[in-house]
Amino acid sequence: MPSQYQPQIFGWIGDLEKGGNYLTGADDRLLYANDNYCAFIRKTKSDQILYLFTWFIIIFSLAFYIGLYFYFVFTMTPAVNNDQKIIDIVLLLMNITCFFALYLLIPELYHNLFTRRGSPIIFNRKTGKVYINESYFFNFKVLRNPLTFLHPNKKRIKEYDWEDLQGVVVHNFSRYSLNTTILMVCKPHTHKTIDHILLDPLRAGIGSYLVWGWVNNFMCANKLAGLNDGKYKWEQETQFKDKIIKGQGWPEWMVEAFNATSQEELAEIKQKHHIKHN
Repeated sequence: MPSQYQPQIFGWIGDLEKGGNYLTGADDRLLYANDNYCAFIRKTKSDQILYLFTWFIIIFSLAFYIGLYFYFVFTMTPAVNNDQKIIDIVLLLMNITCFFALYLLIPELYHNLFTRRGSPIIFNRKTGKVYINESYFFNFKVLRNPLTFLHPNKKRIKEYDWEDLQGVVVHNFSRYSLNTTILMVCKPHTHKTIDHILLDPLRAGIGSYLVWGWVNNFMCANKLAGLNDGKYKWEQETQFKDKIIKGQGWPEWMVEAFNATSQEELAEIKQKHHIKHN
């Protein structure tokens, strides 16, 4: 049966249910959790290094081919026979394909090159808010203005309502059948998606459901989500913020909002910092 969220995302496997979940596991993605909020990493350092190296080799190879093609076009006198014309057309099509491939691959390179400290995603269960601070290229867009490639450090920093986020699992069509958990951002009280957030990338089989289960248990205040499951223990909030949050461009009001214990306290924080309250 198709996903209820429209438009559907490519590679859809299934929609995920919210609420308490016994299929849970923070694994090495959980950075920190206390009674107010938790923070999950979405890119491990080893993954970043691997994909960065892979994409760099591919992009370099494509760019080298394109450069070689133009070198021969401008330095060699083309023949005028029909066979040569066919070869030229084939080479031109291959060149266009390479340009398109670069258009798709450069954002992937930026994605790994400019992902800061794993791009943590923050869930506050007292206010029902979710916060992201990530590279602009850390998303699922295909069509981009090529001018944006000139701004590799471009970021998006947003606050979402947990009630407007819905979980979806997609697969990557590889021989290893790796799955990814996506948060679909929907218009309030609808299934119309307006944005996508990566929650848990590239897991095998049932592993792709574990982080989703842990987050749901945390947001429901279910004891299955242990506050000491992360890399930093609950009393190490200062160390967590110094190592992961500080110097990454998080707005001051948002860092304060991580620990807000109610909608009223969140409203006071936004008012103090002159932030429009949604």
